[in-house]
Amino acid sequence: MMNGLLADASTRLEKALKYTSISEDASERLKHPKTSLSVSIPVRMDDGSLRIFQGYRVRYDDTRGPGKGGVRYHPNVTMDEVQSLAFWMTFKCALLNLPFGGAKGGITLNPKELSKQELERLSRGYIEAIADFIGPDIDILAPDVYTNQMIMGWMMDQYSIIQRKITPGVVTGKPLTMGGSQGRDTATGTGAYYVIQTILPKFELIPEKTTVAVQGFGKAGAVIAELLAKSGYKVVAVSDSKGGIYTENGLDILSIRNYKKEHRGITAIYCEDTVCDIGDHESITNEQLLELDVDVLIPAALENQITADNANNIKAKFIFEVANGPITSAADSILEEKGIYVFPDILVNAGGVTVSYFEWVQNRSGLYWTRTEVNERMKDKMMTEAEQVWAIAQQDGVSMRTAAYIHALNRLGDALDAKGTRDYYVNGSLH
Repeated sequence: MMNGLLADASTRLEKALKYTSISEDASERLKHPKTSLSVSIPVRMDDGSLRIFQGYRVRYDDTRGPGKGGVRYHPNVTMDEVQSLAFWMTFKCALLNLPFGGAKGGITLNPKELSKQELERLSRGYIEAIADFIGPDIDILAPDVYTNQMIMGWMMDQYSIIQRKITPGVVTGKPLTMGGSQGRDTATGTGAYYVIQTILPKFELIPEKTTVAVQGFGKAGAVIAELLAKSGYKVVAVSDSKGGIYTENGLDILSIRNYKKEHRGITAIYCEDTVCDIGDHESITNEQLLELDVDVLIPAALENQITADNANNIKAKFIFEVANGPITSAADSILEEKGIYVFPDILVNAGGVTVSYFEWVQNRSGLYWTRTEVNERMKDKMMTEAEQVWAIAQQDGVSMRTAAYIHALNRLGDALDAKGTRDYYVNGSLH
């Protein structure tokens, strides 16, 4: 395995393998990404200059079906990060029993520095560069950090131009007018809410007496914060990339969401306002939010937010990972020793890929469901798998993270072993 994020992610796999009976061949295959692509994307900027952006697409495993995973635009995107995200997607899809493998993509840039027209050229250029690597039956894209419905629409349109036919199934998270699904825009946060509603009652917590802090007031974090507030939970702190706000009496989440919506430019592709600008509340940093004395902490921003350096300062009793990889493996051990329950990303944030699956199915069938139907189908899947992971954790005496990987590994192992050694090569010959 590589050093860095992917190496850290793989330690969770090693721990879970001890509780499974999958073959050595299957476990070895799952330690390495199947295919990794790096591309250069030339973009003509509005001032006439030419800039080259670095893009990536990784298909980690496609044993259970075509690759599935988002595309993120962020200054910190690297091949290591994209491989790690594809690794997590592999196990997430298996955990939710979706007929997909794991994939991910990204472009290294600060998207807020580009105009809408430059972002469109970049997005279409990315598809031009990876078109032979993706497809509805090969690898399906979706939104991620700083990508959204509009960008997915550009990508789907560009792929259709290349293929000379309308191909909605290559991308999920599209606008409804281009074959998108009802409920996809809120799926990650809504799915996390269903997991929380499955788990917290087991600890007999009363919502009105349960305090919550959410790091990352974006597409997922804002949705989960609002849903929890509406259910009576006391959301006392939220933050975005610039900082956060806190009040011990609880925040008016709906007003905060409306503020951000109202203060964005009419033609802006990204929200430019920050929760720091809102109301008469105490301003805090993202680091301070993580260390608040609350019942429930929800990291919904980026990876590596809780590490060995700050894990001892975490006071929350329950952590639900809405972001991908917000807790390092070293921090996991510290949190476990402190008696903090951690509910893993591959379960908690799987609502997004679940509704992406529904969108893909709808594109292929030509039949479209209502938002209520989509949410009910997702609720059933999220709650069913959350209960199964909980049962494995209780049965084997392991953490919820390890239980989630055990559950996913059993499904992946069965699929890998069923396919046998059809693609193992010895001395240039297929065996």
